[in-house]
Formats: sequence, C-alpha cells, structure tokens
Amino acid sequence: MEDKTRMPKVDVVSDTKKLSPAQLDYMRILEQQNLERVAKLKQLKRKNLITGLSLAAIVVGIYTYSIVAVKQEKFLDEVDEKN
Repeated sequence: MEDKTRMPKVDVVSDTKKLSPAQLDYMRILEQQNLERVAKLKQLKRKNLITGLSLAAIVVGIYTYSIVAVKQEKFLDEVDEKN
C-alpha cells in the first residue's frame, strides 16, 4: 500500500530536465543550509564532549583527592589507641 502523504523522491541526475531552474536553485540553497546546520551540530557536539570530559576529570580529581586525604588522617588511629 502506497503512502500518499509522502513526497516522491527526486533523482537529481535523471529528473534534472523535469525540474525548473527555480527548483534547482532552491535545492542548492537548502543543501547549503543543511551543510551549515550539520557543521554547527558537529561543533556543538565537540564542545559538549570537551565539557563532559572536563567535568568527569574534575569529579575524578576531587574523588581521588578526598580518598588520599582520608588515608592520611591520623585522628581515628589516635582515638583507637587511647581506648
């Protein structure tokens, strides 16, 4: 069963003769806008990755520091020795 709400696919190579110059220009404009949109999305993805990795590094650093700081504490050892 064919879905009549979808637009038919256009093969640019074989259907070029059927398309008007205005339609071809419109297709070029849309293709350029799509390429610009994809470039912006790639840049945004890269920035998000850098931000995520930076935050992960900070969290790991704080966790590591706190583990090392707790191991160096002698307070609990001194309390145990008094008892």
